[in-house]
Amino acid sequence: MAKESMVAREVKREKLCAKYAEKRAQLKKDGDYAGLQALPKNASPVRKHNRCKLTGRPRGYMRVFGISRIQFREMASAGLIPGVKKASW
Repeated sequence: MAKESMVAREVKREKLCAKYAEKRAQLKKDGDYAGLQALPKNASPVRKHNRCKLTGRPRGYMRVFGISRIQFREMASAGLIPGVKKASW
């Protein structure tokens, strides 16, 4: 499990990004780079990092499923993910 503070930080970044998205788009459209610099750092979508929805793990994230590779393997083996089965040949 990831530290709760790290997960909370990512949630905070998500909220800030959503809050300033419209304003950021308008400033970009107008070419006002000084205005963009005045926005908070965490309002930039580039600073967001994908994390596993179950454990908060930042690495080995699978976008299609929204979970880490470890959780994916456990859930697939348990048959909890529809349409996924272990390959064998």
